[in-house]
This record gives sequence, structure tokens and C-alpha cells, in this order.
Amino acid sequence: MSKNKISSSKFDKYLQEEEFFLKDKKKYRKQRKQKSKLDRSKYKKTDLQKQKKVLPKTNHFKKGLVLSIFGEEINVRFNKKHFRCSLRGLLKKEKTKNKNILAVGDRVFITIKNDQGVIEDIEPRVSILSRTDEKRKKQSIIAVNIDQVLITSSIDQPRFKPFLIDRYIIATHKGNMHPIILINKIDLLKKLKLKEKQKFQNFIKIYKKLGYKILALSFKEKVGLNSLLKVMKNKTSVFSGQSGTGKSSLINAVLHTKLKTGSLIKKTYKGAHITTKSELVEIKTGGFCIDTPGIKSFGIWDLKIEDIKDYFFEFKKFKNCKYENCLHLEEPNCKIKEALDKKKISSLRFDSYRSLIKEAIDKKRTSNYE
Repeated sequence: MSKNKISSSKFDKYLQEEEFFLKDKKKYRKQRKQKSKLDRSKYKKTDLQKQKKVLPKTNHFKKGLVLSIFGEEINVRFNKKHFRCSLRGLLKKEKTKNKNILAVGDRVFITIKNDQGVIEDIEPRVSILSRTDEKRKKQSIIAVNIDQVLITSSIDQPRFKPFLIDRYIIATHKGNMHPIILINKIDLLKKLKLKEKQKFQNFIKIYKKLGYKILALSFKEKVGLNSLLKVMKNKTSVFSGQSGTGKSSLINAVLHTKLKTGSLIKKTYKGAHITTKSELVEIKTGGFCIDTPGIKSFGIWDLKIEDIKDYFFEFKKFKNCKYENCLHLEEPNCKIKEALDKKKISSLRFDSYRSLIKEAIDKKRTSNYE
């Protein structure tokens, strides 16, 4: 039998010995490394990945929309009907950086038998609203395939938090969505102290100048509800924000739904977690909205230190800092700090930026020791 007809696998060890005597040792090491990677990649593609890759979108698959998820129970809408679905076994076994495989708003392929559905595959997402799950160090997906995030805050009870709004704005831009700021409980403005009123008015002035749409609302006094319904029409919107700001109450007031709502804890004026799951609601005039559980803190997923400044768009006018990698903190000849001193950048926005930078630096330092 000629050498040409013998399988190459039998000659692998001899070829490797010949390669060992290459004159260029660096080139040899590079080749060995590449070859090793190729060998390992054969085993990286598990049966799970192979089966998922060849999964056909046959005619018996129905394309549905995930309305809500509660434990193992997934509510999917197909052809104006609702079906209880479970995840295909292979999808459950997938290992990703995400805390949850599926999210409200996902477009899925399902099979239906005896009014029970199985989710066979998930369509690629066009947008994602997510946050960091600090305990598991994973991405917690709140909702997907959204047009706009209605960042819901309150003027008081719970306290107005501009820095939290900035975190939502960044997550919204990062996830390919449009942010709209809702300030609920505007009826409490008259009860605020003068200093707090001025802070609030300053916020409105700054963020409107930056081009952000702001709606002042009161579900209690029915203020701004028509404006809210107008921005929601023919869009998929997600209400997201701090607990107790009145997300569910606003949805109920605008869409005449009966989502569960709660009252504030009197001692702290903070909201209790009444909404425990995200839920997609259809709007009769067109579009959808998603109610989400309230949060106390919001960590932005996969936000790199060097990228933070890019989400503070007003910084882009002031370039040519002395150092190319300037973080605009303590560095000399910083154009951003100069603009801040000349009041061309608001101190509110800069303080928000600085808090994000310092948090990111602390996280990086901590992860290096883990």
C-alpha cells in the first residue's frame, strides 16, 4: 500500500517529529498552538450545539411571543391564543453568560400538542434590557425586542435618584433601545422643600437640553396620562425603575388593566416588591408594554471603564486631553474638567459619570483578587 493511501492520522506523530526540527522555532510554536486549538475545537462542539445548529424551521413549528415567565411555566401567545409552554431540553442545558435563557418579549418557535407547547428555538434578539446579577456574576435579562424603555422614577416617595436614571439610560443605549424618562407622582412637587424643588427643576433643564424626552405624570391626579399613551402607541415599551415609583399603577391607569399594586413602607417611603415577574401586555390601540419588577440598585452588564465616557454624549465636544486614556478624574490638562469648571458640563452629570468610573475601577480591582 502506498503512503498516499494510508490515513494521515497514522502519520501524525511522525509529522510532529519532523515539525520539531523546523529552523524557525517561533514559527513552529505558533503552528503547534494553532493546531492544538483546532484539535480542541472539535470537542467544543457538543452534541447539544450540533443538534441546535441543524434544528429546522419546519412548517409544524409555530412562531410565538413570550408574554410572561414564572418558574418553569412560560406563557406564549400564538395566533391570538395563549399556550403554556416548557423549554426544549437542549435549550435548558445551554451554558451561557446569561442568568436566564429566555425573557419576556422573546420570539420563539414552538410545537403544540394537546394545548401544551414546547419552545424549540429562540429567534435572534434585536434589543436587550439587562442588568448584572451580582451574586452569580451573570447577565440578568429583563426584557428583549423592545423599542423604548420608559425609565420610571418618582419626584418623591421614594426619593428621586438622577444617578439611577443615568444607569438606565446607559443600559438602554447599550441594548439598542430608546430611553424616555417618566417622573411620576408630580403632585408631590408642591410638598417638596425649596432646595429639592430647585434640584428637580435643574435636572429637567439639563436632560431636556441633552435631548431626552421627559414626561411629568401623576396617576393619582390623572396628569400626563394621554401623553404617556401617545408615546406607547404602536411601540413595544418596557416600564423599568425603582420599586414604589408606580410602574404598575401607571399601566393600570393608561390601559385599564388590573396589575397588582402595593403601598409604600411608611418608615422609609420605599416600595415593596409587589411585581415579582415581568409581564407583556397588549395595547388595544397598537403595540405592547412590559411591566417589570422594581429594583433597588442597577448594575450595568459588561460596562468597560474606557467605554463609560462614550455614553455621556456632551463630553464628545471636549477632546484633546493631555493623555489619550484620560479618565477625567485627577489627570492634569483634562479638557472635561476644564469644561466642568467653566460650567459647560453640568456637575450633576459629571458626578454621575465619576461614580460609575469609581465603581468600575473597584470592581476590576476586586475581580483581580478573586
